[in-house]
Amino acid sequence: MVSLNQFSTPLIDALKKYSNSSITPFDVPGHKFGKGTKELRDFFGPNLMKIDVNSMKCLDNLSNPTSVIKKAQELLANAYGCDHSFFLVNGTSSGIQAMIMSVCAPYDKIIMPRNVHKSAVSGLVLSGAIPVYIQPETNKDLGIAMGMSYESIKKAILSNLDAKAVFIINPTYYGMTCDLKAIVDLAHKHNMVVLVDEAHGAHFHFHDELPMSAMAAGADMSAISLHKTGGSLTQSSAILLKEGNISPMRIKNILNLTQTTSASYLLMSSLDGARKILATRGEEVFSEILSVCRYAREKINTIPHLYAFSKELIDNKGVYDFDETKLSIKVSDLGLTGFEVYELLRDKYKIQVELGDINNILAIVSLGDDKSSVDKLINALFHISKNHKKDKSFNYNILLENPDIIVSPRDAFYSRTKIIPLKDSIGEVSGESIMAYPPGIPIISPGERISKEIVDYIEELKNQHTLITDCHDPEINHIKILGA
Repeated sequence: MVSLNQFSTPLIDALKKYSNSSITPFDVPGHKFGKGTKELRDFFGPNLMKIDVNSMKCLDNLSNPTSVIKKAQELLANAYGCDHSFFLVNGTSSGIQAMIMSVCAPYDKIIMPRNVHKSAVSGLVLSGAIPVYIQPETNKDLGIAMGMSYESIKKAILSNLDAKAVFIINPTYYGMTCDLKAIVDLAHKHNMVVLVDEAHGAHFHFHDELPMSAMAAGADMSAISLHKTGGSLTQSSAILLKEGNISPMRIKNILNLTQTTSASYLLMSSLDGARKILATRGEEVFSEILSVCRYAREKINTIPHLYAFSKELIDNKGVYDFDETKLSIKVSDLGLTGFEVYELLRDKYKIQVELGDINNILAIVSLGDDKSSVDKLINALFHISKNHKKDKSFNYNILLENPDIIVSPRDAFYSRTKIIPLKDSIGEVSGESIMAYPPGIPIISPGERISKEIVDYIEELKNQHTLITDCHDPEINHIKILGA
């Protein structure tokens, strides 16, 4: 692959030139460089307002890039060692949906883990594909889903040789990865495309002590959230593509079905800038981040009743490798739920972690962190352990059963539905998704049979004041089911 000048930023340079050109705008957006919205200009700053602009010849167009956006995408692809990249301004969710739609037609099978993000379920609705779910391995002590074992994927592939694709998460929200290279080789041997949700792994490609990236493993396509771990602005992501099994024009056409024609230059230019940092300084930056993470784990694991888990979980089954930048900490031995510790950290100590679940909290350590920032977290956790411990113990396991799929997600989405009390829904077919957020993994999806275990699990999550999303009834006392 030809090496490009990764120090260049074609889109940022074009925006700088445009903002300094003394243009008088009679196009959209209507704020006209912030002149019409003084409060926004004073808050955001004049430079930001001057680059919130519309597509035009000198700035290119995301729907059909031919100049500076095209060059910026080529640089991103080159940085990740793939053939094509596509900027996304609607997050990785839109990329996951586009990946599934590019490969699967209605009623095509796609093999995927049960703990997929809700965007993958949306991709099933949009494409009409039928999921073949694989149970990920689980860790009962931590109460979380891990990765998928190679053997479970091999069994699913050999039992569904007509499947069009295998969908992999690399990594899980908590940092676990599976044997991606072996899975890619097996899927390709059986003429299946490999799609990778790499929302939390955009940084993998830039340091050899991080898990293997999808492109390095030979996957056909991945969707990456550069805004999560790569430094770009929230909602800016990308699709990466290796040529061979999927046409780049197919991806472009599908993105043009669903992505805005008014793509944000703030988001796109942040991708250009983040890529430059990753490509030119990634190894240096992530060496420092890994050092900080290892320091944090060592300190946290000296605090009574806390366990910051890491690579010791590797077992070549559910955990083939582990992303150390996911600072995941079991807190339930304090007699507190992860939700309670999450709120204590935010409200009492002014520390915002990524998530809390029943047993754990997760802090993501990335480009802007250093020893001083993690010391604040370590000190807060020490104080919580000393002053907030309760004399109770519990360990509630995550529910990841494979409900019976009675109707395809797409057919269920378009079916007639009715609302009934949740307690009366056992045995019915769900007409909606219900999930805890974060991380946004469905507990039940449209078209699946509702079991007693699912109802009990939802009630337990409600009792723990979990944020449950996507359902018709925000109080989760009722559920939408199929039926006239």
